[in-house]
Amino acid sequence: MKIPKSIYLFFIPGLALYALFFLFPTVSALYYSFTDWDGISADYSFIGLENYEKAAMGDSIFLKSVGNNLEFMFFVAIFQTLVALVFAIFLVKNTKFNYFLRALFFFPTILSSVSVAFIWAFVYDPNLGILNHLLTITGRGFLTQNWLGNGDIAIYSLAFTQVWFHAGQMLIIFVAGLHAIPMDLYEAAKMEGATRWQIFRKITWPLLAPSATIVIAYTTIQSFQAFDLVFALTGGGPNYATEIISTYIYNVAFRNFDFGYASAISVIFMAIIALITYIQFKVLRSGRVSY
Repeated sequence: MKIPKSIYLFFIPGLALYALFFLFPTVSALYYSFTDWDGISADYSFIGLENYEKAAMGDSIFLKSVGNNLEFMFFVAIFQTLVALVFAIFLVKNTKFNYFLRALFFFPTILSSVSVAFIWAFVYDPNLGILNHLLTITGRGFLTQNWLGNGDIAIYSLAFTQVWFHAGQMLIIFVAGLHAIPMDLYEAAKMEGATRWQIFRKITWPLLAPSATIVIAYTTIQSFQAFDLVFALTGGGPNYATEIISTYIYNVAFRNFDFGYASAISVIFMAIIALITYIQFKVLRSGRVSY
């Protein structure tokens, strides 16, 4: 059957949107990263690799934002994956009660990031917050903190919020992966006398590898794109303790009006995400993850 050439016209809208909203901004960012453009004037000069040299060696705030982002990413990737996996195992059966709990855990995902930020700003409030109040009435007042104002723990408070925000979404992916595992394997393992841990280690986790790859990769990208949550809760403070790469790009571009430097950071940002995602896929698919 000969395919009519007119069918290729259906690719044009998708390609046009891709070029307009991804390809053109990416190429523009790369172009302006070699300039000193302020984002307003029509005049700018090419300065070569100066922006990249500044980011790599002369900008302590940028380096701190990279470190904060990596801390945030590792915390979220580990705990969000574990929480989603544990809940998925307990809620894998298709019962009405489990349907309700899955929907309940998924509900935060449909909220906007700003709404979530306002909710957790109230939870973390050092004077009126629910968290400190619960610690006080349960006799653990010594644990009360200024959760977003303490630079030593603020990034982890944000990471916990991110886990609460998206764990339900990852739970659904794991439930789908668990449903794809043949029940015959579990029945055969039980007949052989395998323990629950052995069943999980030898059957469940290996066969969940595709789902785990999706969850970890998606969680990593989410962690680097948590601009709105971080910006609404802390704005990068206190003293840059929660500054991540995306919030720093915003500050450099729209507060310092240094679009050339912000573009260079954006290019580095894309390279970091691509590198980490590539490594994750290689590790998870090469069998280096111990089952």
